[in-house]
Amino acid sequence: MSTTTKQDTFKTINPTTGKTLSSYTYMTDEHVEEIIQQSHKAFLDWKTKSVEDRGEVIKTIGKELQNYKAELAELMTDEMGKLLKQSHQEVDLCSAICDYSAEHAPEFLKNEERRLSNGGKGIITYSPIGIVYGIQPWNYPSYQVLRYTIVNLMAGNSILLKHASNVTGTAQLLKSIFDTAGLPSGLFNVMIIDHEQSDAIIEHRLVRGVTLTGSPVAGKKIGEKTGAALKKAVLELGSNDAYLVLDDADIDLAVEKSVRGRIYNNGETCIAAKRFIATEAVYEEFKEKFVNAMKALKLGDPKLDDTELGPMAREDLREKIHEQVQESVEKGAEVLCGGEMVEGDGYFYPATILGNVSSGQPAYDDELFGPVASLIKAKDNEDAMRIANDSRFGLGGGIFSKDVKKATELAEQHFDTGMIFINSFGLAEPSMPFGGVKDSGYGREHGGFGMKEFVNVKSIMIMDES
Repeated sequence: MSTTTKQDTFKTINPTTGKTLSSYTYMTDEHVEEIIQQSHKAFLDWKTKSVEDRGEVIKTIGKELQNYKAELAELMTDEMGKLLKQSHQEVDLCSAICDYSAEHAPEFLKNEERRLSNGGKGIITYSPIGIVYGIQPWNYPSYQVLRYTIVNLMAGNSILLKHASNVTGTAQLLKSIFDTAGLPSGLFNVMIIDHEQSDAIIEHRLVRGVTLTGSPVAGKKIGEKTGAALKKAVLELGSNDAYLVLDDADIDLAVEKSVRGRIYNNGETCIAAKRFIATEAVYEEFKEKFVNAMKALKLGDPKLDDTELGPMAREDLREKIHEQVQESVEKGAEVLCGGEMVEGDGYFYPATILGNVSSGQPAYDDELFGPVASLIKAKDNEDAMRIANDSRFGLGGGIFSKDVKKATELAEQHFDTGMIFINSFGLAEPSMPFGGVKDSGYGREHGGFGMKEFVNVKSIMIMDES
């Protein structure tokens, strides 16, 4: 670490009003180094605790999250604009992660015994490795943190968090909740730092693993840096998930789930439904009902009960998605609904559907991180699957079909993506692995898999001298 003493500040902005919420000052390099040393010291003690003892603390965190639910939910909505009711759902998901991890960690992390070829005894342990550094985005300000933090604490590691600057308040409140729940000092730290300081943390000898949720561009940069430092990384990146509406789909169900899958969290979800591929046999019916449903959505204050779509999280994000819409139209797409900037305070963007979407347009090739859906016509079921896989991404996807057996077979054998949802839309499930392939990254979280990403799978071999 250098000895820079920076005092640069930044502000958080309420996207509903465009007004300033709070101001924060970046940490000095000396403070960062002090925290890393404290984190390592805390790890040395924490790793000696039993999985069951760690679990008791984690379960208490889950309970404490519920005690702070109203405050935490409101802060998330103020900082990034998600519907208040969805902020409450996010807190519930975080508590569920705590409970699931605490309950199942003894099973996931237990030692395994094997017989050696010479008749001896082999023991496999899943041992903690040290500090895990997480670089997390703003779209799920609590969930993204809890997703990697809880499993790694259960594994016996300690945690550093660099959160997106626009949700710094949420990061600090989470630390307060962890402290109140009795998590030992030093095990979870919020790093208010810039990119240069972040790079130095990746290279630090005491930091043993790095996990990023972000864009493919950020993923490539972090992948290069962790590779150069010979450190394990988990990268959960973006996607343009395809949802297939097959010949035999229940169209009303497909429309209902597609609307929710596109605009949940104001459309700012890596695993959101983004490309909707309907076969020729059902295309016109799906298109008409989908457009009507998206047009009917109420855009407004995310704290009001009847609001269905809130603002985008930042002004620059609204500008970017509008540019993607405009470029897609210039290259042949058509606006079926929405597509116009909303005047007034806040960073609102209407529910939008683009038709006549094809390769070469941002609506087909790229991730649209907001309430904009791409509608694509396929010749038949086989063509729909071809289009779905015609993507550099592979995080999630969906299939609408009354023939669940056939849809499951398509998911198993043909869909080149990490997660597939049949007759539904996808969010996180603590008991199932979360992650993708191709430009959507690598590594897995949830389902016990995330608990083993940053451990030393250790072989102990005992000779049989009998």
